Amino acid sequence: MISKTTDKFWKYYDELPVEIKKHAKKAFNCFLKDPYHPSLHFKRIHSTRPIFSVRISKHYRAVGILEDNHIVWFWIGSHSEYDKLIKSIRIS
Repeated sequence: MISKTTDKFWKYYDELPVEIKKHAKKAFNCFLKDPYHPSLHFKRIHSTRPIFSVRISKHYRAVGILEDNHIVWFWIGSHSEYDKLIKSIRIS
């Protein structure tokens, strides 16, 4: 799977604690090898739109849009912010 990011993703990434950035890099490398590795919990989070999430750590997630064999990551952050994002995505 081909993985890309948006500028907004990097803005969110830059705000993460250093330790979480390390987890994000590790998760990204794992994703490149096997997007469906059990530790990533890669899953669809919207019933009609191709929006997926991946686990970065116990308390952090990343979200992207999957089209064909390409995923564009547009958000990364804490699980509490992720819950808010999911609610806003499901409403729109």
